[in-house]
Amino acid sequence: MSIEALRERFAPIFEKIAASAAERENKRELAYDEVKELLVAGFGALRVPKEFGGLGATIREQFELLIDLAAADSNLSQSFRPHLIFVEEQRLYALKGSDNAKNWLKRAVKGKFFGNAVTELGFGASKRYQTAVTRAKDGSLRLNGEKFYSTGSLYADYIAVAADLDGKRVSVAVAANAEGLTQKDDWDGFGQRLTASGSSTYNNVLVNEEDILGDGYGRAGRSWATAYLQLVLLASLAGIARRSKEDAIAWVRQRTRTFSHAPAALPRNDSLVQETVGQIASAAYGAKTAVIGVAETLDTVINAGGEDNDLLELTERTIALAQGVVINLSLDAASRIFETGGASVASSALALDRHWRNARTLAAHNPLSYKYRSLGANLLNGEELPYHWSAGVREV
Repeated sequence: MSIEALRERFAPIFEKIAASAAERENKRELAYDEVKELLVAGFGALRVPKEFGGLGATIREQFELLIDLAAADSNLSQSFRPHLIFVEEQRLYALKGSDNAKNWLKRAVKGKFFGNAVTELGFGASKRYQTAVTRAKDGSLRLNGEKFYSTGSLYADYIAVAADLDGKRVSVAVAANAEGLTQKDDWDGFGQRLTASGSSTYNNVLVNEEDILGDGYGRAGRSWATAYLQLVLLASLAGIARRSKEDAIAWVRQRTRTFSHAPAALPRNDSLVQETVGQIASAAYGAKTAVIGVAETLDTVINAGGEDNDLLELTERTIALAQGVVINLSLDAASRIFETGGASVASSALALDRHWRNARTLAAHNPLSYKYRSLGANLLNGEELPYHWSAGVREV
């Protein structure tokens, strides 16, 4: 299916999501119906191969659509982050012949949604999980622990939980309605408020042997997943830049009031306002271009099996370079929209401030200063780029 056909399939849903995004933001309402509609249309099975019932999209096509979704509501593009990485991993396992992975892909095709629960409180928590799977006296496996962030999990049918099993990192699939699982919508960030990223607690949750999915977050060595996860955030930022452009254009076109010293009677004819809109549009273009560039590199890496060290090194460098571009451009675009005229642009009914708040929150996931330093040390001294997915993260 071409990107044009995919866009035609999802565009009406994206438009509906965009139309209600500001209202959901002001009311703090999670988008349960919108997520369900996306899943029914196959958004969660974009990367599932056609032979398994999916849409068979390329990485580039998926990320183009993810930018489209982020432009409608960046909360939703981030909410899909754990689902997309879960499907991508199962896709690779399925192509290598895993029947269990094929079963998980079938669930994605049927519209099931996968959340995650990885992060725990405390220094080095990703290397020292307190959440653990243990064997009870009756021989059953039980999961116990607490996770600080559980992105997307309030929408989920299954949650991929990072846990310790006999000293080994594993990923455990848990049904969202499992007895002993408690979820809270307690994420209190000033941006990305509606990502369903609250905490989750696991109290003696029963685990089936077939639901232990192998190595979890923190596996040894490089992985394409590092860049993939970061690219979802950058796609969300690129979507914010595009929405900032579209909202700026819509705002200026309908505006009739201007400043007494403005060079034109209508804001749309004001050369300074025109310049500002042009700057926002350029920022949106640059952010998208950077994301698509990384997506094309990821396509190459994953199509080669995801294990080529040279390609993985290239992907790490590409995502690091793109991060500086996309973060700066999206924050600039989200801020410049307020230069398009008057205090009325700050009306809470418009909720245009959400663009900057969301961009700032997304950018905080991977501090840019760390990326710049790593790039500089790599280019000047050949120092290895960090790979945060792995167990090999340096001690501080």
